Amino acid sequence: MENTQNREIIILFDLDGTLIDSTDAIVGCFYHSFKELNFDFKGLDEDIKNEIGYPLDIMYANLGVDKNVVWDFVDCYKKEYRKVSKAKTYLLPNAIETIKLASSFARLGIVTTKTTAYTIPLLENFGIIKYFETIIGRQEVENPKPHPEPILKALENMNLIAHKNIFMIGDTKLDLIAAKEAKISCVGVLCGYGKEDDLSQYTSNIVTDSLDAVKLIKKSYS
Repeated sequence: MENTQNREIIILFDLDGTLIDSTDAIVGCFYHSFKELNFDFKGLDEDIKNEIGYPLDIMYANLGVDKNVVWDFVDCYKKEYRKVSKAKTYLLPNAIETIKLASSFARLGIVTTKTTAYTIPLLENFGIIKYFETIIGRQEVENPKPHPEPILKALENMNLIAHKNIFMIGDTKLDLIAAKEAKISCVGVLCGYGKEDDLSQYTSNIVTDSLDAVKLIKKSYS
């Protein structure tokens, strides 16, 4: 692949709801764990979707699981997710075009709350892992998004500490808050789990999907 080290623009992508759709896998694994561990979940699919982007333990706690047993649910979830993730995860429309366009003028990274043990196989399965210089997942950091640590860790891995042309593209407020805290620019996308009203509190750059986000970034430097 072309050496991109000297490029001035950095684009960091969130994963779920930004480049991929893993809704079926995530929601299905939550219901599996509820059934296996006899938790009477009173909520709706939408309640689960609204938590996507947070670490699993926080998601379970927010959905009513006792904090003393959330890790039992997390373990149950992960065992099922290993089995179904590839079959029930899909690239979002325009994702390939997005990545190819972005890689033509910028250096790319992934910053996700999903663990790299699941992220890397998915990216390999879709044939897109070669485009990303760094992949930061949950286990690479102590503090997940909305803390800036995952973004700062990605930049550290790219040998970049201070730089003005850095963008985070994500679909939830967690991505945008993390970007603000890391003092980089951000673009919110509406192809995932976040609502426009929430995203607009953190950036005026809100577009339909990641392809439009990349086009916006490219246009600003053309």
